[in-house]
Amino acid sequence: MNRRRHCLAECDSAPPPTPGQHVQDHFEVSDEVYNIIPLDNLSADHPCRRLPDVQASIAALSAVGDLPRPPFLPWKPEYDLLDWLGFHFGFQSSNVKNQREHLVLHLSNAQMRLFPPPDNIGSVDPSIIRHFCHSLLENYYNWCSYLDIKPNVYLSITDSAISSVDQRGILYVSLYLLIWGESANLRFVPECICYIFHHMAMELNKILEGYTDEYTGMPFLSSVYGENAFLDEIVKPIYDTMKAEVDKSRNGTAPHSMWRNYDDINEYFWSRRCFKELKWPIDIGSTFFMTNSKGKKVGKTGFVEQRSFWNIFRSFHKLWIMLILFIQAAVIVAWEEEYPWEALKSVKVQVQCLTVFFSWSAMNFLKSLLDVAMQYSLVLREMKWLGVKMILKIVVSAGWIVVFGIFYGRIWDQRSSDGRWSPEVNRRMVNFLEVSLVFMAPELLVLVLFILPCVGNFLENTNWRIFRLLSWWFQGRTFLSGA
Repeated sequence: MNRRRHCLAECDSAPPPTPGQHVQDHFEVSDEVYNIIPLDNLSADHPCRRLPDVQASIAALSAVGDLPRPPFLPWKPEYDLLDWLGFHFGFQSSNVKNQREHLVLHLSNAQMRLFPPPDNIGSVDPSIIRHFCHSLLENYYNWCSYLDIKPNVYLSITDSAISSVDQRGILYVSLYLLIWGESANLRFVPECICYIFHHMAMELNKILEGYTDEYTGMPFLSSVYGENAFLDEIVKPIYDTMKAEVDKSRNGTAPHSMWRNYDDINEYFWSRRCFKELKWPIDIGSTFFMTNSKGKKVGKTGFVEQRSFWNIFRSFHKLWIMLILFIQAAVIVAWEEEYPWEALKSVKVQVQCLTVFFSWSAMNFLKSLLDVAMQYSLVLREMKWLGVKMILKIVVSAGWIVVFGIFYGRIWDQRSSDGRWSPEVNRRMVNFLEVSLVFMAPELLVLVLFILPCVGNFLENTNWRIFRLLSWWFQGRTFLSGA
């Protein structure tokens, strides 16, 4: 700790420039633009570069070793891992400079916070790189788990492979930062960035492992290669699509079902169909990039708001169900010319109160019809399983109306046959209540999950098929981004 205080004091106590002397001359830095630390001028004697933690971070980035050099470009000794990635994947040089400083500051700050300090202050502690890699890529790992695909980040934790872990870990976080630094408005769609990183990390692994291109027989090269290739071939097509959708919104006055917002574009990457349709390298002819009103295109992928008076019921249907059932039961009890607690002792009133389940199932049926009316455009836009669920919900809700009608009719048939409220009538009332309990089971399950959120979180994150089926039926799976 004293070492750090001494180094920081050295930065703060640097003598001021003499009158007439420029600050640039005083620190012997170049004319290159930088934020905090001039990393592009190796001869610069900036005070922050004297910190051992900063020197260790710079040394970690400079450890290119025997990595395969990018072809068609002269390699210079001062190039580091960021330059290596920039050449292989077509990142802009200014982006490389920004993320170099960004990464050095991250690693240096993490190294300074280590307690107790590492024994070797000349190198970045391996735990810092692994922790930073996992924290930076947390949303990517969650996205892979959600889609049930294997991440393309390979880090060994054996002591014998610590040096390779350091280099691979730095390459992965550097690649992600370079993607993020050049993504512009794509940062508002974090799962799109995960999709891009997933494929570029796969190509990075092939380069590191010495793959051979099956078509040319030459060493494998990334599909995004050349000057400003990442910006031109990846970012620009997606950005142009976003801009076209914003223009279609007419400043928010167009119907929501007619254009895609950031959420719709982001949720497109919540299913595996993005791998089949968008592919890699990105297929510019994919329906994802179609923005005109004619032809087959990717439309809304999440909630579609159809402006209608019925939204008052559809959006708050559970509240309406509670109010209507309460009013119905209250009217039945109040219709008797006695106090409510006296009226409820009558078997006839009890049987009449069972009709609230007819109203409940009927309102569920109305809700399923409104779902079709409001969300039909999603079904037309390549979401066939949503259409299947809508039809099934209509059939199930209508089926419950029929089931309740049959069991309720059996109660009155038995009453007419016996001419009184006999034990057999009471048994059929119990049968009706048993059916009602089955009908209410999903609502009771939702109530339990609301009271015990830890159970709900477990079911949301699990990949068990039965839980995924239940989640699909009741609400649909939702990816909770950690970005």
